[in-house]
Amino acid sequence: MPVKAILTDIEGTTSAVSFVFEVLFPFAAKHLPDFVRNHADEPQVAEQLAAVREESGEANADVSRLIEILLGWIAEDRKATPLKALQGMIWAEGYHSGQLKGHVYPDAVEALKRWKQGGYDLYVYSSGSIQAQKLIFGCSVAGDLTPLFSGYFDTTSGPKRDAQSYRTITQAIGRPADEILFLSDVVEELDAAEQAGMQTVGLARDGGELAGHESVVSFAVIDLNRL
Repeated sequence: MPVKAILTDIEGTTSAVSFVFEVLFPFAAKHLPDFVRNHADEPQVAEQLAAVREESGEANADVSRLIEILLGWIAEDRKATPLKALQGMIWAEGYHSGQLKGHVYPDAVEALKRWKQGGYDLYVYSSGSIQAQKLIFGCSVAGDLTPLFSGYFDTTSGPKRDAQSYRTITQAIGRPADEILFLSDVVEELDAAEQAGMQTVGLARDGGELAGHESVVSFAVIDLNRL
């Protein structure tokens, strides 16, 4: 079936992994203690802190202990939904103050704009929270790219290496799975999307191949008409 919609990963796909690990994570780690202390009683923050207590199994953890847990999760790159939500809130402050600008590869910017103009529906699926996704594209080095996207998905749709997550997203998009192209730099994610019936292309920006999937070094060489 011809591709009608494109679902893209962010880290390592549209954006450099180094931006996440060398800019975003350190920024969140640096500002998290003060952010949690200053906002712990606000409903949206309190909700996430309650989720941290539940996920960590420490129902009576106080604010200082919660900060320790969260910093530990950041250090181990744990894909914990409450951590991602809190990081998104911290990054929001950084983006809106101008301290952060989202990295997006120029080839990704050009292709996404061209595909949108060509009538394709564009979506994002990342382990980062939907809020964080909107920030990286909304406050990007290339300006506000959020008008390009029709929807965003994060770990609330399920783990990225689980085929059921892609079935859930397919249902939300409202198109047959084989009309959706998924782009990622991780073989296990591409495998899961393929198991759910999606078409796949792997981004191997440093060369090489993502086994079992067409692999490209840039968005510029993805030919949607050939898929």
